[in-house]
Amino acid sequence: MSIDWQNFTPLASLAGGVVIGISAGLLAARSGRILGVSGFVSGLFDRDKEWTARLALIAGLILAPLLIGTVHTLPSALPDVGWPVVIAGGLLVGFGTRLASGCTSGHGVCGLSRLSLRSAVATGAFMASAFATVFVLRHIA
Repeated sequence: MSIDWQNFTPLASLAGGVVIGISAGLLAARSGRILGVSGFVSGLFDRDKEWTARLALIAGLILAPLLIGTVHTLPSALPDVGWPVVIAGGLLVGFGTRLASGCTSGHGVCGLSRLSLRSAVATGAFMASAFATVFVLRHIA
């Protein structure tokens, strides 16, 4: 195994994880809600009392990299596959999120910190499928 030192960013990754953890903790303390991005996105079109919080989360997900990009050069995020593959991947992720009743932020960050067995199983399934995908793409395909 070799490390791609050009794209190895442990401090930026740590900072991102800390910000996600603080955000999840503040949301839980303030409103009793679990931070799950898929839940926030799926309810974005419901004009309920949490609509502004949902919109703020989505805006933050879009604006944060744009703001960071003004002071740091960001790596290219262009996929090396066609758009049909990207769209199919997005649909599969959405289907999996519904099937697991949550996403990696809800299960992996918040669920595991609450010692939820259901979240541990879901996170294990997410990770196993990610490991298998990387193995297949790097060693078989």
